[in-house]
Amino acid sequence: MPLSEETRKQERKRIASMVLDLVKARGTEISYSVAQSESGLSRSRFEWVFGDYDDLFDAVAAIWLAPHMKVMEEVLDTDLPPNRKMYEFFRRRFVISRDRFREDPENFRMLCEMGAANFERVRSYVDLADHYLCEIIVQAQADGYFAGLEIDEALSLINQMVSPYTLPDSLIYIAPKLSEEKLARIIDTIFIGLSGETGTQARGLNTIRVAS
Repeated sequence: MPLSEETRKQERKRIASMVLDLVKARGTEISYSVAQSESGLSRSRFEWVFGDYDDLFDAVAAIWLAPHMKVMEEVLDTDLPPNRKMYEFFRRRFVISRDRFREDPENFRMLCEMGAANFERVRSYVDLADHYLCEIIVQAQADGYFAGLEIDEALSLINQMVSPYTLPDSLIYIAPKLSEEKLARIIDTIFIGLSGETGTQARGLNTIRVAS
């Protein structure tokens, strides 16, 4: 008898959570075949729940990244001014990753390696975060910030400036140098100085000329 769609959803969540637990317990990535053998399902049932490893990884990533998605959406729903909203947009995700790293650095490292090896499978989450950040940029521009910059240009510049707080791998290498206080100063600097304009009335001046 085929599983109902609701049962299939429940099994996907159960098995994906199990895989995360196995990664933590064994300190290694869990293959499709191992997940199947540990799931308690027959091979045919398991294949109905997960068509292949990519499908399994998608379910695991969805659970791991769910807290990040939740806090981003919560921040977007607030009435905070754009500078505070952008700070919270990055801070809350950073705190989640930092706490996970502190709790179990080796497991965090392993999950980072899994994410890097399957980056195309998590690209949609990166794209969604960029979409949400663009909404904050639009709000900021409506309040007079980031003058003279196209949204995509502002997005790229901001992402590069805050990348240590959004790339999980950064915690592995420079965790002691990262803090909420430093992030706040970075966001303040972005709002004070990021502009496409030049001249005495500009919020920021681009005085460095890149050699061609």
